[in-house]
Amino acid sequence: MSSPQKSLFQRIIDREIPARIEYEDDLCIAIHDIQPQAPVHLLIVPKRSISRIESMHHTDEMPVGHLLYVAKELAQKLKLERGFRLVINNGPDASESVPHLHVHLLAGRQMGWPPG
Repeated sequence: MSSPQKSLFQRIIDREIPARIEYEDDLCIAIHDIQPQAPVHLLIVPKRSISRIESMHHTDEMPVGHLLYVAKELAQKLKLERGFRLVINNGPDASESVPHLHVHLLAGRQMGWPPG
């Protein structure tokens, strides 16, 4: 029986695909997006694969909350005092392109409202 195919992010976490890593700890990795939508565009990815928000379980509360804490720490490290935006896409209508939950940290320009 074959194993399920790894997501792009799991392959990055496993160092099978190179990435520009901004931060890493036991629970997550933060990488620079290869198609940035703002001057600062990081992807904060849990090391444990959670396909999307709607697939979360109670046990995922802590690792997903950790992603938000890491976003705050990165914003401070990168001196994003003027503001930043956090985005989590869920499903095809939200432009989710990798089925591995992740947080986009966007900054360095004025963000429009409403988003999308």
